[in-house]
Amino acid sequence: MADSARSTLPLPDYDHLPIGGLESRVRSLSGDEVEQLLAYERSHADRLPVTRLLGSRLDQLRAGAEPTSGDPNALRPETGQGARGGSPVSPATSPQPHSPPPHGTPDQPAQPKGDRT
Repeated sequence: MADSARSTLPLPDYDHLPIGGLESRVRSLSGDEVEQLLAYERSHADRLPVTRLLGSRLDQLRAGAEPTSGDPNALRPETGQGARGGSPVSPATSPQPHSPPPHGTPDQPAQPKGDRT
C-alpha cells in the first residue's frame, strides 16, 4: 500500500496508535476493515503484537462476533488532547516546606549525634 492507502485506513493515525489504543478501537471495525489494517501492518511495520491482535480480532469476527459500538474518531487519550496550559503547580499551590532532613541542609549543617549540647 502506498502513502495514499494510509489515508484511507479505517482508523485515523493508525501508525501512531499505541497497542492499547488500537485494541479498543479495532472492536468497532468490520471484518473487511480489520483485514485492511492487517494487510497494511504486514506490508509496513509488521509488529508481532499488532498482527496477533488484529488476527485474533479477525478470528473473533469470523466466528460470529459483532463489531461493538464505538467511534474510531473518538477522543484519544494517548494524543494528550485533554492537557491544556501545563502544570497547575505554582508557589501558591505548593505545600509548605518541611523541616530539614536529619543530615542538615547547606545553610543548616547537622550536628553530630553524640554532641547535643
